[in-house]
Amino acid sequence: MTGDTETLETLSTDYKESMPEDLRETKSFDWYLEEAYRDPKITRNAHQRVADMFDYYGTTYDETEGVVEYHLASEDPLGDGENTFYGKVIHQSIHEFVNKVKSGARRLGPERRIKLLLGPVGSGKSHFDKQVRAYFEDYTLQEEGRMYTFRWTNLCDVIKDQDPTDDVVRSPMNQDPLVLLPLEQRLSVIEDLNERLDAPYTIQNEQSLDPESEFYMDKLLAYYEDDLQAVLENHVEIVRLIADENKRQSLETFEPKDKKNQDETELTGDVNYSKIAVYGESDPRAFDYSGAFCNANRGIFSGEELLKLQREFLYDFLHATQEMTIKPKNNPRIDIDQVIVGRTNMPEYKDKKGDEKMEAFNDRTKRIDFPYVLSYEQESHIYDKMLNNADVPDINVEPHTLEMAGLFGVLTRIEEPDTETVDLLSKAKAYNGEIDESDDIDVKKLREEAAAKAEVGEGMVGISPRFIGDEIAEAIMDSKHRSRGFLSPLTVFNFFEENLEHHGSIPEENFEKYYRYLETVREEYRERAIEDVRHALAYDIDEIQRQGEKYMDHVMAYIDDDTIEDSLTGREQEPDETFLRSVEEKLDVPEDRKNDFRQEVSNWVSRRAREGEAFNPQDNERLRRALERKLWEDKKHNINFSALVSASDVDDDERSSWIDALIEQGYSEGGAKEVLEFAGAEVAKAEIED
Repeated sequence: MTGDTETLETLSTDYKESMPEDLRETKSFDWYLEEAYRDPKITRNAHQRVADMFDYYGTTYDETEGVVEYHLASEDPLGDGENTFYGKVIHQSIHEFVNKVKSGARRLGPERRIKLLLGPVGSGKSHFDKQVRAYFEDYTLQEEGRMYTFRWTNLCDVIKDQDPTDDVVRSPMNQDPLVLLPLEQRLSVIEDLNERLDAPYTIQNEQSLDPESEFYMDKLLAYYEDDLQAVLENHVEIVRLIADENKRQSLETFEPKDKKNQDETELTGDVNYSKIAVYGESDPRAFDYSGAFCNANRGIFSGEELLKLQREFLYDFLHATQEMTIKPKNNPRIDIDQVIVGRTNMPEYKDKKGDEKMEAFNDRTKRIDFPYVLSYEQESHIYDKMLNNADVPDINVEPHTLEMAGLFGVLTRIEEPDTETVDLLSKAKAYNGEIDESDDIDVKKLREEAAAKAEVGEGMVGISPRFIGDEIAEAIMDSKHRSRGFLSPLTVFNFFEENLEHHGSIPEENFEKYYRYLETVREEYRERAIEDVRHALAYDIDEIQRQGEKYMDHVMAYIDDDTIEDSLTGREQEPDETFLRSVEEKLDVPEDRKNDFRQEVSNWVSRRAREGEAFNPQDNERLRRALERKLWEDKKHNINFSALVSASDVDDDERSSWIDALIEQGYSEGGAKEVLEFAGAEVAKAEIED
């Protein structure tokens, strides 16, 4: 037996420790009342408990965006990061969703609305909805997320026509035990609880008992001559309630099997025909509380593709949201307590939005847009997560592969900018955070213009991550079939081009535009590949450090209007303007913007110094790039470009050193050879022509 082997004993112990200690215990109503006074939060309603759940797993506040990132989505602590969400727009949507739940917890109105997640296919709305349900299950297992319900016992002792199989009956709606108290006495208790409650909301519960429980309460009170204490002590047990989607307990996902023949009983429950012969048709004990709204009580109702339902069927949601009740056939109304979440795609939303007969329903929804990710670097994390979660063959994903795939997706989603000074690619880079103090790009203005221009919102149309992920998967398998141990951007681009027109969700009128975007991405990759090759051919980290220190010394002297000591003669001299411009011109910094750039890097160095960080040009993307390009200019005259062009001369020592340098950048050997052939020839051609 090795230390890596699990035993039944350890597995059993782990399971037992993960379960609440009181999961199998029964308690008295008197215990519950005392426990409620000790911890009033056990009596929270669904919105309050879900709101607290989001905070329980941790939060991070993004001051720049004014957005709270909830760790259950941004870090996925339960799944060790397997199901994280990426992109500012997604976390803004999640922030908006939670705000609506928290507003509902305070009874500000959203508790009586459907939280409608709207977005294109593959935008993550279903994934988020599933994540919320999974975390709610876990939260109710924790001490902080406790909730309880009750069951009736020893009913046959009092109710003579009670079926012996129904001697013990659990609350069919899993109601909070407080509803067992008559309203006047209950409100008195709740007033006391709120005095002890430490929360941004107050406890409220004016629900009626469900019809079956009300039947038992009436019979028992009559038997005990209205002695409520006798009823609760002799016939009620309190039990722990754990949300469980598989058991359809406080969690329910709903999608009717036949959209043409929908039956409201799927939502509200129906007559229990096996009990009609025992109790009679009008008896509340002969009702089956198996409707989706019944199952979701005390938790979360999730409606899949909600707006695909028939208009008449959606009317059942009006009472469920506005009145917090359902009205089944052949049964009295039933109070409900749940967070109702719906999901829908763009076509269904547009269709229902224009339907005047849907005005009442639309008025009872709170729309939360779930757009596609608009930062291509964040988009690349989605594909990286996909690969990490899968059994990917032994294959190296070459530099820029996932980023360029993400860039293609983003270009199809963002609106064309109205200004001539910013093209679509520049806008995508700005959304990716690739701007600095000297760039004349106003990201906020770009977003506002796009929001006004888009039909619903920016990022609500375009190519989905599913299409891109599918093509990456195909490209991986194709590479393996051809015994290529690497996946490169060039291979992925080819699959995009081959399969674009075969994807059913891409409108035909967009093909030409998307092919144009793909060429834009190819050109962007070409520039990056050339940069990598130049880096491999001329990179010298020590020389870049020396040149960086020299540049900063001269910049500081320039800003302070001071002189600098010549390293060779020891004489004081003016800052070397020729040297400064030789660095800045590598970033196309114009003469009239040089002061801005110099002040920018000076501020950066000063901030680093205050934080106790030593100067390292590698940590400043723009300065590093400028110094690398200058180093290239200084060294390129000593490079044998004929060896670079000759792809067959793989044994050449010089060429081998270039491949090694590319491998240090993250390339595989095969990928390094490919990028040398692709971009190296372009570098050689340009330099030979010069």
